[in-house]
Amino acid sequence: MGTPGDAGGAAAGPGSGPPPPGDLRSVLITSVLNLERLEVDLFRGQHHWVPATQHLFGGQIVGQALVAAAHAVSRDEQVHSLHCYFVRTGDPKVPVLYEVERTRTGKSFSVRSVKAIQHGKPIFTCQASFQLSQGSPVQHQFTMPTVPPPEELLTQEELIQKFLQNPNVAEGYRKRLTKIQAQDVPIDIKPVNPPDIFSSEPQEPKQLFWVRARGYIGETDMKVHCCVAAYISDYAFLGTALLPHRQYRVKFMVSLDHSMWFHAPFRADHWMLYECESPWAGGCRGLVQGRLWRRDGVLAVTCAQEGVIRVEQSPNQSKL
Repeated sequence: MGTPGDAGGAAAGPGSGPPPPGDLRSVLITSVLNLERLEVDLFRGQHHWVPATQHLFGGQIVGQALVAAAHAVSRDEQVHSLHCYFVRTGDPKVPVLYEVERTRTGKSFSVRSVKAIQHGKPIFTCQASFQLSQGSPVQHQFTMPTVPPPEELLTQEELIQKFLQNPNVAEGYRKRLTKIQAQDVPIDIKPVNPPDIFSSEPQEPKQLFWVRARGYIGETDMKVHCCVAAYISDYAFLGTALLPHRQYRVKFMVSLDHSMWFHAPFRADHWMLYECESPWAGGCRGLVQGRLWRRDGVLAVTCAQEGVIRVEQSPNQSKL
């Protein structure tokens, strides 16, 4: 099994060397981002986790599209940005075909265009740009927020279990929490300041949580970790725009586009701080921006997304 950039590889391959004793390969590498090569620039992807909406997870499509694009460049070229549009709802009952176009190959930068197809129609389009490494004295970045380390925080599953122990939780909401708890999401998540799920009070449209791929990936081509980060980046991202509007029940929420910029090397199976904020919402759309920080304070990835958000006009009933 090859890594992106290998001429004969069929998927994002595992990291170099065996995983630590007792540790398991991340399912994101062995399954989700492991594309079947049908032709030189044609790939087929399968599904691992499907959200309760029964629509394909946007992060999966972004990650798989980047895997396909990465197969069409040399190993020395690394992705520095991607820009995507979700044009149709994905069908979880059938695989996705990824068709790559080698749009431009330059001396420093190369562009690859990817079309994701189901039932003979495009459901998603993406352009990814790759760059050969170049040094520059022009460097700066923001400062990473000061937050507790992940070792001091509860996982999302532990928080849900804590909420379920409250005997006053309404039965309908208890069922929703139990369903979330049962989802096989291949990501470890530790919210820094988890919202009070029993309150409908508006909150600032910002959230922080530690994230990492579940399982072992190891040292490997940086493009592999970028593909995993693309998957992770879409999880709970658009929900940031709903924090000031928690009194409303969501009828429909879906991503319209997704962009990412990759700044520095990182390990997607190591804890990274995901800083999310929503500067604007209106017209049944919400805009969110995110930054993925390494634990040592290095800004690794910047993300942005706009999505459709439609809500019931009448406020929510109490969850207690």
